[in-house]
Amino acid sequence: MLSHELLQQLPVCAWTLKPDGTPDFVNRVWLEFAGQTLDFVRSHPEAWMTAVHPEDQEFAAKSFWKGVRSGQGFAFETRSLRAQDGVYRCHLQQALALRDAEGKVLKFVGTTTDIDDQKRAEEALRQAAAELAHANRIATMGQLSASIAHEVNQPIAATLMNAGTAARFLDRLPPNLEEARQAIDHIIRDGKRAADVVSRIRNFSQKPPPQNGVVEINEAILEIMGLTRVATSEHGVLVKMQLSDGLPPIVGDRVQLQQVILNLIMNAIEAMSDVTEGPRELLISTSEAEPGSVIVAVSDSGPGLPANPEHLFEAFYTTKASGLGMGLAICRSITQNHGGRLWATPNAPHGAVFCMLLPFGEKSPENPESSTP
Repeated sequence: MLSHELLQQLPVCAWTLKPDGTPDFVNRVWLEFAGQTLDFVRSHPEAWMTAVHPEDQEFAAKSFWKGVRSGQGFAFETRSLRAQDGVYRCHLQQALALRDAEGKVLKFVGTTTDIDDQKRAEEALRQAAAELAHANRIATMGQLSASIAHEVNQPIAATLMNAGTAARFLDRLPPNLEEARQAIDHIIRDGKRAADVVSRIRNFSQKPPPQNGVVEINEAILEIMGLTRVATSEHGVLVKMQLSDGLPPIVGDRVQLQQVILNLIMNAIEAMSDVTEGPRELLISTSEAEPGSVIVAVSDSGPGLPANPEHLFEAFYTTKASGLGMGLAICRSITQNHGGRLWATPNAPHGAVFCMLLPFGEKSPENPESSTP
């Protein structure tokens, strides 16, 4: 049988439970952390719950008893109160079942590990990644300044023209109210169009917290293509689109997914900027891939890929004279956070294809139930 003396030597909280979930041993680390005594623990089957943050108690109890009654053990996180200073710390609670030769549970052996510092580091890393992704979006928007100006100026110019037309119809004797009304309707339409363009640009440039929602991937691509018209025109790029109809929606952050698509398109345009022979062709396609997922493919007729395409997704690796080497690394991180994959393959007869695979619907949670004893 497992030695209690061995558990006493562990630098983490360690404990054992009887098959019914009643604690029969808790090491000194836990007793010191929680400010409890072994007699108190043994006389109170859920003594550990008194240290758990009130907001975590219901979930923790459900996870605990589910693991005990099923005989499968458990792993979950909670915030637990450190008696010494009254501070709640994040803990990972884990328990495994020890069984006899016939498979009957003899005892549960578990640990309570302080992961508060790790959680803070992960949160700091997430915030740094969000800052970096936002900086990348702003840099890309700077590259698209001509396209943005074009997209905004078009409806503004149409508004001014229709305003002049409406004024002329109203100046007639008698005024042509029907024609003036139509011109005013066009003004309203173009005003809404300009407002929509500005709204999309503002949303793309802001730094909101991640917001999962329903994303129609074809619509998201068409919105982004509206910002690249001038860039493709200036570089002599012929754009083709093959968007499959009837694709189910994706659950994710629209701005982040559009950032990936825009990065891939801008990279393709830049890759073809030095092509002197043959057409500069950009193909954007969507299709249903393996069951439950969609592939967004951005193909170009540029110079192709390095010997090891995976290097492109490494931080600070770049093939551009003025590149920082972060764009594709950020794109892969965003894609993986949506439960997907991002990779590159050679295009035939020349060029590259960047593929983003995303699951339909909401991705499965990466971790099992979580909270602490």
